[in-house]
Amino acid sequence: MRAIPGVYWRLAEAGFLRQWHYRLAMFAGMVTNVVFGLVRAAVMLAAVRASAGLGGYTADSMGAYVWLSQGLLGALGVMGPPLDIAERIRNGDVAIDFLRPVDIQLSYLATDLGRAGCTLLLRGAPSVVVGLAAFQLTLPRSPWPYLLGALSVALAVTISILLLFAVCLTGFWAVETRGVRLLYQIVATFLAGLFVPVHLFPGWLRTLAELTPFPALLQAPIDVLSGRAVGSQALGILVVQLFWIVVAVLLGRILLRAGRHKLEVQGG
Repeated sequence: MRAIPGVYWRLAEAGFLRQWHYRLAMFAGMVTNVVFGLVRAAVMLAAVRASAGLGGYTADSMGAYVWLSQGLLGALGVMGPPLDIAERIRNGDVAIDFLRPVDIQLSYLATDLGRAGCTLLLRGAPSVVVGLAAFQLTLPRSPWPYLLGALSVALAVTISILLLFAVCLTGFWAVETRGVRLLYQIVATFLAGLFVPVHLFPGWLRTLAELTPFPALLQAPIDVLSGRAVGSQALGILVVQLFWIVVAVLLGRILLRAGRHKLEVQGG
């Protein structure tokens, strides 16, 4: 028995509404984003002004990078708590999930997409607006960067959720997954370009980063939204993001199947 597509829409709606109840927490997160954004912007803009042509960045494009990354961070959820699946694996409730008429991977994806949408609305967008107003930055005037950028953001959030889901599935084999999640958080945020743009990495490190899905989480949507990547280059970014979605889906499927087999073996 399979769930009809409408079920996943309801799960996304439920994820949105559940996150909506944490409006005060998201406001606090927005304030934190703004404070750290001001510090990052001051440092990065000073670096651009001190070194003309730093990675092709101007003061405006660097400012856009800082504030867009601050705005997207909460929705991506890389630094947030693990998905519920991690706890359900730990206490054994995942056995019930396998019996439900919904796909486990898709149900968690739909629910967390709803959460991400609410976070973007209440935490991400206000952070960007405050940052842009404070630094009086210039954004693209053409509508295409925003249209393609919105699609790129949706793809980036999807990749992030699918990867986090795969990381949580390591709980089938590890008693405690906090170490795995912490390692993932450090590697993902660094190679995604949170601390400095991927374009400023040394050649070998940039090549290494581009062999992973992490630049598709943050650097890719920022490049499209800020107008740094346009035309065929922007479309190429979307194609790469779609590729990593396929890879992340397959990885999750493989781990789920292996985890279910291990669960059945343990149950005798």
